[in-house]
Amino acid sequence: MERLIVTLDFLTFPPTNTCDGGNISPRIRLKGISSEAASVAVMVFNPFEKSCCSFTPWICWNIPPVPVIPEGLPAGPVVSGPVPAIQGITDCGTTGYTGPCPPPGEMIRYQFKVYVLDTMLDLPGGSDKHALVTAMKGHVLQFGETVAIATR
Repeated sequence: MERLIVTLDFLTFPPTNTCDGGNISPRIRLKGISSEAASVAVMVFNPFEKSCCSFTPWICWNIPPVPVIPEGLPAGPVVSGPVPAIQGITDCGTTGYTGPCPPPGEMIRYQFKVYVLDTMLDLPGGSDKHALVTAMKGHVLQFGETVAIATR
């Protein structure tokens, strides 16, 4: 599997990408996307959420295989811009990005896992993370990840 390099514009979340600011999905940069790519999927996890083993505040798929996923994807199951995408239901109970919101004095780590796929997924908006993982099976060409932290 070819390596996919995934980066954010920060290591520590700026307020605009958290509950203290605009709660805006961050820009994600991808380097080395396969020429065979048909789409990209993003899954974001907080692996240390106390209420469960892996809290998911954002899942998104059928993103075009572009080198930059722009910031600011609006909430909702079907997104037409700034890039077309489909979003699923998160562990917050919403469709769309939910930025970190740690209690004062605590830290949250978000893992951004990005999958380059050989197809567009036939999966409706509002599907959950388990349905996304099942739909991606056998279609992953590349994988990459990065992390960022948030404190208050």
